[in-house]
Amino acid sequence: MQVAVFILVVLVLVALSGALVRLVRVPLPVLQIAMGAALAWPARGLHVEIDPELFLLVFIPPLLFADAFAAPKRELVALRGPILDLAIGLVFFTIVGFGYALHWLVPSIPLVVAFALAAVLSPTDAVAVSSIVDRNIVPARLMHILEGESLLNDASGLVMFRFAVAAALTGSFSFAAASLSFLYAVGAGILAGMAALFVAAKALQLLNRIGGVPAEAQVLVMILVPFVSYLGAEHIGASGILAAVTAGLLTGVSGMFRFLGVSARMQTMSLWSTLSFVFNGALFILLGLQFPDIIRKVPPELSSRHWIIEPVLTVLLLTLCLIGLRFLWIWIGDMAGAMSARLGKRKAEPFGLRVRLAGSVAGVRGAITLAGILSLPLTMQDGSPFPARDVVIFLAAGVIICSLAIASLALPKIARGLVEPGEDPAAAEERRARVGAANAAIARIESIANEAGEGGAVEARLAVADSIVAGYRRRIAASDEADEARAEAREASRLELELRAAGIEAERAALRAMFLSREINDHTMRALFSEITLTEALLKQRRDRK
Repeated sequence: MQVAVFILVVLVLVALSGALVRLVRVPLPVLQIAMGAALAWPARGLHVEIDPELFLLVFIPPLLFADAFAAPKRELVALRGPILDLAIGLVFFTIVGFGYALHWLVPSIPLVVAFALAAVLSPTDAVAVSSIVDRNIVPARLMHILEGESLLNDASGLVMFRFAVAAALTGSFSFAAASLSFLYAVGAGILAGMAALFVAAKALQLLNRIGGVPAEAQVLVMILVPFVSYLGAEHIGASGILAAVTAGLLTGVSGMFRFLGVSARMQTMSLWSTLSFVFNGALFILLGLQFPDIIRKVPPELSSRHWIIEPVLTVLLLTLCLIGLRFLWIWIGDMAGAMSARLGKRKAEPFGLRVRLAGSVAGVRGAITLAGILSLPLTMQDGSPFPARDVVIFLAAGVIICSLAIASLALPKIARGLVEPGEDPAAAEERRARVGAANAAIARIESIANEAGEGGAVEARLAVADSIVAGYRRRIAASDEADEARAEAREASRLELELRAAGIEAERAALRAMFLSREINDHTMRALFSEITLTEALLKQRRDRK
């Protein structure tokens, strides 16, 4: 019963945060972490112990799968160079640079343990990045690089974290063995994600052949894909995170959706949207619940002279060190890319100073960092306590909070003015696609309408075709580059939407009246309400695009 009540409390907080974020000017993850911390801060507040493995299994695969599915594949492929440079190269650079800096700043932390903390701090949080970074103020190219990096660096960071922990436990480290294990974890993780996707596609194909299978069964197959890919990869010692990301990236191009019915497709997209919101919120609230206990237990190594100032200053210096290392790596990669473009006689597209700084500050840490550091073993192989375990857990939690706070406060100021005013390239591309699709539809409809027929059938077909074609021509007019034509078309479209919305409201009121007068039963009312809701959702989508 306590677990059920706790889950309900978390869900209520998630819903409440979605409303409060409209009133307070802070990013949603920061608000949710604060709500969780407030819930746990009193002495008798909520307390929950996180099982790191269960935490990773429940939250990370579906969230990374959803982010990978929604990521722009064309842009990720085009920017694969800088993305891999950050997702792999920056991870190793951070481990070395931050590890030595941490050991120098806090000598009580053994170097190999410092490397472990550096490894688990190297991945940026995909969920936090997408929640904090405003697409309207950050250049699209930088945003795509940040998205791609955050999807891939979790695997490299956690794999190196495991190597560092193993070295701390055994007292030995083999670079050759670690390199081979890293390559195996990456390669096998990718194959595991592809295998899970193949199995899911075959299952959907089988359900499609059987016929009459409820749409909910097809939706369930789609929901299980990230979990199956993650567990399959972890079972063979590979990267489960990379498997879930691979499955998400390839789902759209795998052709799986052709085996889904219309109802199943709509339910899948709607359910994923809801799950992403709920899991994101619950994730950050659970993080907030952990922080009060961690902060209360300030390690004596960090508070020998000043209980408050010294730990806060240490966390701030370490966070700035991470930002500095990231800035240096982005600057080096940017210069190397410009030199390579000149040697290859290609056009160089280097970032400016402010874009590099924005990319450095946007590298926030989050759930995976905390889950990874909490998975540190309690004891060594000889039974002695794991060295500096409480210290690195405290520092990891502090860096998460500090990186989120700095990004939330500084990023809007750094990025202001980086995006030039004018039509968004993505919006222009969508407009061209709409016009092209509408022209193709008109040509096909007119071709069908002009096919041979007899008498009234031809007239009826032409009348219906004219009505449909008129709708497509209004869509083309609304996308016309001429401002006057677009304004007229949009005004006509606005009036149409207004009248349709009034008609829908009248339908709903009439159905409610018939239900109250018992002219129809609740089953009929729900079926018709579902149709009205779908029509209303389509109208809202059209209205939002205006």
